[in-house]
Amino acid sequence: MRGVALASGLGAVLILGACANPATLETARPAAAGHHGQPTSEAPVVDAEPAPPEPAPLREGERFVDLKLPVAYTPRVEGSGTDDYRCFVLDPELESDSLVAGIDIAPDNTGLVHHVIVHKVMPEQIEVAEDLDAADPGEGYSCFGGSGLEGVARTNLDQASWIGAWAPGGGERVLPEDVGMPLVAGSRIIVQMHYSTLTTTGTDQSEIRIRLADDDGTKAALDTMLLPAPVELPCRKRNQGGLCVRDRAVADVVDRFGEAGRIGDLLHFLCGGAMPGSTQSCTREVHESGTIRAVGGHMHLLGKSITVDINKGTPDARRILEVPVWDFDEQGAIALEDPAVVEPGDTLTVTCTHDQAMRDVLPALADVPDRYVIWGEGTTDEMCLGTVLLTRP
Repeated sequence: MRGVALASGLGAVLILGACANPATLETARPAAAGHHGQPTSEAPVVDAEPAPPEPAPLREGERFVDLKLPVAYTPRVEGSGTDDYRCFVLDPELESDSLVAGIDIAPDNTGLVHHVIVHKVMPEQIEVAEDLDAADPGEGYSCFGGSGLEGVARTNLDQASWIGAWAPGGGERVLPEDVGMPLVAGSRIIVQMHYSTLTTTGTDQSEIRIRLADDDGTKAALDTMLLPAPVELPCRKRNQGGLCVRDRAVADVVDRFGEAGRIGDLLHFLCGGAMPGSTQSCTREVHESGTIRAVGGHMHLLGKSITVDINKGTPDARRILEVPVWDFDEQGAIALEDPAVVEPGDTLTVTCTHDQAMRDVLPALADVPDRYVIWGEGTTDEMCLGTVLLTRP
């Protein structure tokens, strides 16, 4: 089970397990700055990480469900790879329909954990999830490209299966009291861990605390819509040959991640192609009315800037995300002070700029030579992803 089927890879593009934090107004646990190689002005030596702060108080009608990975897992990588995507199926033991009102993901080993995605598993998807788990030796299963459930009992491409995520810069997220993410009775949870051994090794047994509220019909459902775009970043002119040749770079990504390595080519189909260059974008049409409440972006270490626009290039265009200087260690989603209403036929455009010169300033890439960079699952590969959180009428 090295990768995912091609059809699942296409599904993964539409609801891809990547890294932005789908939440909103409150952050209770800051990440350790610079631990993935982002340059910092100072690097003080400390004996231990500070204890995490207490969670935000429960509001009326809320409760916590605490989950933990079943084992202290040691990432497995093959060949020259440095990345392991592992999915764990957990049971929150829900006896009634509920709403996710917040989530607190606490990585056990922040040096290993590149990102965490928490997916909901509908009752009709449980058998598939359990089969994936049973077919892969050891705890959990390999899940490059997505949870493996893409397309299983799923009809709305504007809705991802995420109920929460963590990436550097993330912490506890508490949703506004008027919204929640539906989680029906009997659902399971898939925790998708992306481990990177680029700078460290060891084990991890991360924990997840889900804040739940009863689904009494008074809260609006919050959905996650993902906006992926291709990455086509050539090597600098002084470096040619080897993995600076696109076909060889694609073959290397496929070798490391199986069919999930072909997502870059699938994005060309979805986004209408892309010419080699530092800046790429993709425009997606909205199919269902909604009110955008928060938005975030995700790239890796070569990212420079990212934007998300509504109806770009038209008289009623509106920019809802602008990160002019990308910092991998600060990826929390940003709540909109003025929520944006979108209707069917409106468009959302994500635009990313990457730069090979970042290799010259990031310690994590000091020994990683130039290569032709495409969309890839690894820390030393790249992504371009907008994350839009919206409520439905």
